[in-house]
Amino acid sequence: MPPHTNPKNGAATVVKPVKPYQILIPVLLGLAVIVWLFLDEFDVADLASSSFTAASVALILVAFVLIFLRDATMMYRFRLLADKQISWKQAFVVNALSEFTSTVTPTSIGGSSLVVLFLSKEGVETGRSTTIMLVNLFLDEMFFVVLCPLLFILLPLQELFPPQAGIAALGYVFAGLYFLHLIWTIVLFTGIFIRPDWVKHALLLLFRLPFIRRWRPKVAAMTDNLVQTSHDIKHRSALFWLKAGALTFVTWSMRFLVVNAIFLAFVPVANHLALYARQIILWIFMGIMPTPGGSGMSELVFKQYYGDICSSGSIVLLVTLIWRLVSYYLYLFLGVLVIPRWLQKAFTKRPTPSEN
Repeated sequence: MPPHTNPKNGAATVVKPVKPYQILIPVLLGLAVIVWLFLDEFDVADLASSSFTAASVALILVAFVLIFLRDATMMYRFRLLADKQISWKQAFVVNALSEFTSTVTPTSIGGSSLVVLFLSKEGVETGRSTTIMLVNLFLDEMFFVVLCPLLFILLPLQELFPPQAGIAALGYVFAGLYFLHLIWTIVLFTGIFIRPDWVKHALLLLFRLPFIRRWRPKVAAMTDNLVQTSHDIKHRSALFWLKAGALTFVTWSMRFLVVNAIFLAFVPVANHLALYARQIILWIFMGIMPTPGGSGMSELVFKQYYGDICSSGSIVLLVTLIWRLVSYYLYLFLGVLVIPRWLQKAFTKRPTPSEN
């Protein structure tokens, strides 16, 4: 989102808005898959036979409340890591922009890489912004790396990878993805808390290899940021890390419990922990989906992955639609509202008195 400058008069610099296709592509991909699934499998009779009551409506509203709590907790974490240099309103804007960016970029890219820009434009110095971005990333990775083994201890494999077609085999793919997350978390931990110089030299040496050499400049910049982050963050108190860890657990749990609330609106749920655990596994898979925000692919995988929860495929389709509405399309809509005003404010260069 580079600024568009006016070289003639030095007047206000106007930023080009987000192009409509950047929003339409993920929307159309997701809706196309949903429509195709509904036309192929949806049966109104199945929905009519379900026990949809006023309590069901209340539980769907609970799903929205959970996602709002998730965002509030994320905003609190931004303020904590920024030492309250940003207001609640600024934290809201940064979170909304980060989530919006995640919806319009491939999930392997996401919005976290632009948090430095968003925070800098809200008045946080670049060094501190980089620290916040990397610590956020470390905390999120720690959540997944620590919680996944616990869930595998508490739940049998068939609860995590049900035997329906194609799902059980995904366990091997998940093992590989988890291993990569573990390695990346160890690298971040070492770089932030122990020896950032080791990590810097090791990565720069690795990225001399011919087939990945083109990314070496970006890795050099990232490792410089890692060294700065280590200086800024390693002496924080135990209470600080306890708060940051608790906020991380709550923010992710609120996001994942959305599915529990939606399923409970339509069918009795025998094992809420299994639903929660499957969301964590699904989220890791979504990290390698090449479409913007995982649109299209997420709907297909979700429908297949949760197909054993109830006997009606129509109910699963409806849950899939509401899940994406709450956890994905809501952020698209929010971004459309927030981003034009933020771009105008952040990238508009006001003329100085000498230019008037």
